[in-house]
Amino acid sequence: MIVDERLITYINSLDQGNTGILEAIEAEALASHVPIIRKEMQGVLKTVLAMTCPGQILEVGTAVGFSALLMAQYNPAACHITTIENYEKRIPMARDNFKRAAMEEKITLLEGDAAEILPTLTEVYDFIFMDAAKGQYIYFLPEIMRLLAPGGILVSDNVLQEGDILDSHYIVPRRNRTIHKRMREYLYELTHREDLTTSILPVGDGITLSVKRKRQ
Repeated sequence: MIVDERLITYINSLDQGNTGILEAIEAEALASHVPIIRKEMQGVLKTVLAMTCPGQILEVGTAVGFSALLMAQYNPAACHITTIENYEKRIPMARDNFKRAAMEEKITLLEGDAAEILPTLTEVYDFIFMDAAKGQYIYFLPEIMRLLAPGGILVSDNVLQEGDILDSHYIVPRRNRTIHKRMREYLYELTHREDLTTSILPVGDGITLSVKRKRQ
């Protein structure tokens, strides 16, 4: 927990909820122990979408389709979402949820490893949401930057690893050291690239908001 739990509980108590279909999918996911974006992240996405109204959205990491549907339903502008998922068991669930929400035409689900799919994409995206395998963020970044439009926004979720990102490499359990090292590299890259302006926020499990600078 990177923010006081009582504070999170209070903030979430002010949340007005989502559409009926999103509430149902969220309840099903939580009951099945399927990870979806936290309430705090949901609020950030809604706010950023309201501010930017992106037309083309790319999501890396679909899971059961909750966040893709949230972006589709709460973006004030007409948009199309391309989302990538590699876990075979969740792909049918995501497709079913898109159908339940009547969003099949608005959301394109690409099946497979993002490392293989991203280089094949040619669209330019106004908004990219990164919520896949945390140890792969740093390797996805070159293609993400190629696909992100000037002035576009990159949002990355779960970057502070429940606060463990602060710990020394030697304190982190051996099984988590690779992810810990790669996430630190990712955060350094986001905050030191000349073509990005990035803010790291202790929201949920940590998020980054990055804007690709327009060429002068």
